[in-house]
Amino acid sequence: MLKHIHPLIGPELLAALARMGHGDTLAVVDANYPAYAPGVPVVRLDGVDVVTAVDAILTLLPIDDFEPEPVARMAVVGDPDALPPVAREVGDVVERVEGRQVRVRVVDRPDFYAEARRASVVVATGETRAYGCFLLTKGVIRG
Repeated sequence: MLKHIHPLIGPELLAALARMGHGDTLAVVDANYPAYAPGVPVVRLDGVDVVTAVDAILTLLPIDDFEPEPVARMAVVGDPDALPPVAREVGDVVERVEGRQVRVRVVDRPDFYAEARRASVVVATGETRAYGCFLLTKGVIRG
C-alpha cells in the first residue's frame, strides 16, 4: 500500500504513468476497443467504467496545458458532431480535476486507431458504452 495513490492505480499503471514524459499520450479505451492490436503496452481495468478510470488516472497525471486540445475522443461514425454521454462525462471529469476548461479534439475512428498506436500505454476499461475511447496528453507539474 502507498499513501495517496488511488486504489485503482495498480503497480503496472503506476509504473506506466511514471515513465511517461511531457507530451506523451495515454489511451483510455472502452471494452470494444482492440486494445492489444496496436502493440502498445496494455493495462487492464476490467469492471471499471472509463469515467472512473480517467478520474483515478488524473489524480496523478497532469493534462498538458501547452497543447490547445490535449484530450481527444473518438468521433461517432457517421455523426462526428454527436456528443455521446460518455464523452461529456469524461470531459466534465477532466475539467473538474484540472480546474480549467480543456478542449477536446474529435478524431474519426481510423485516425484514433493510428494515434493510439503511438500511445505510451493503453488502459483497457470495462466500459460498455460505445465511443468511450480517449487520448490524454501528459502535461507538466509546475513548481
